Amino acid sequence: WNWYFTKVGRGKCVLIDSWWQTETGGPMITAFPAATPTKPGSATKAFFGVQPVILDPKSGEEITSMEAEGVLAIRDSWPGQMRSVYGDHKRFVSTYFEEYKGYYFTGDGVRRDADGYYWITGRVDDVLNVSGHRMGTAEIESALVSHPKVSEAAVVGYPHDIKGQGIYCYVTLMSGEAPSDDLAKELRGWVRKEIGPICTPDLLQFAPGLPKTRSGKIMRRILRKVAENDYSNLGDTSTLADPGVVDDLIANRKNR
Repeated sequence: WNWYFTKVGRGKCVLIDSWWQTETGGPMITAFPAATPTKPGSATKAFFGVQPVILDPKSGEEITSMEAEGVLAIRDSWPGQMRSVYGDHKRFVSTYFEEYKGYYFTGDGVRRDADGYYWITGRVDDVLNVSGHRMGTAEIESALVSHPKVSEAAVVGYPHDIKGQGIYCYVTLMSGEAPSDDLAKELRGWVRKEIGPICTPDLLQFAPGLPKTRSGKIMRRILRKVAENDYSNLGDTSTLADPGVVDDLIANRKNR
């Protein structure tokens, strides 16, 4: 965010971050250009007609305090909302409305700060449980990409004999940067400093690219499989923009 704002926009262009889903039909949490003060990493506040709430992931109760963290849900209907899944309305209901009764379940984690700004922390199924500590993969990814030598990062969990889950990081470097053991050590220390010791990566793999669909979506199931050292059945990879990156991930996997 900071790099794009300062280097590309030269500190003059408004940078808009937003949160939405294909299912929502449009932006749900978003800033208005030149009208909403922005914060790096925050989607800011709700769009017109949208009522986001934060739920306790265990009790399902709405957290009403301003500063809060939990599951992002929508309290009421909004313009553009999807109404069903073609040919499978039962699946539509079970996926979005049964997890937390009376709310639209987004599947995302969220944090709200003292100013009422929302910060998406990642998919709740991408939450890691390391030695009893729950943490979002998005937080670790954000810490990694804030390093000047890192272009892109993806974080997944893998089975760990002591911690329950270990932290496995895939890192793509900036053009001209070379992978090395020293850099891997530096990145581990960077995450430790940015977030805390509990978030220190256990395994870090440098990769020339990440498995993405043609629309740019990272195929995390493939990353999880490789991290678990179980790559015999990766599923359909024909939709990947560059299927060749998978071979590199397998060849250079760290969990053997």
